[in-house]
Amino acid sequence: MLFVYPAAFHKEEDAYWVEFPDLEGCYTYGGSVNETMEAAQEALAVYLLTLLEQGKEIAAPSDISVVQVKDGFSSLVSCDINQYKDTKAVKKTLTIPSWLNDRAISMGVNFSQVLQEALLSKIQV
Repeated sequence: MLFVYPAAFHKEEDAYWVEFPDLEGCYTYGGSVNETMEAAQEALAVYLLTLLEQGKEIAAPSDISVVQVKDGFSSLVSCDINQYKDTKAVKKTLTIPSWLNDRAISMGVNFSQVLQEALLSKIQV
């Protein structure tokens, strides 16, 4: 689900911080405009997803033309909350042959990563 909100980007010395006038308490920062925009997209997504999970109402976005910034600029920030949904890790117990376990450990294999890659390949995502 795609959301687009106006944001106020403020410049302070060698960094930026951003706020969303329609979303109380939704702030973030970065060292460059690109870094700050990326952080703003993530902050917006997490903020909105939290409201949805808590069953709270999401404020409608204002028109960008009403967002005035004296020490920076305004911009629209978009996010897709679907990439943040259901990312909670789930513990799984499994059984493999002892010789396979020993060999994988000696090679420094990350079992979780291998299992995730195999499952993604199996379900063809």
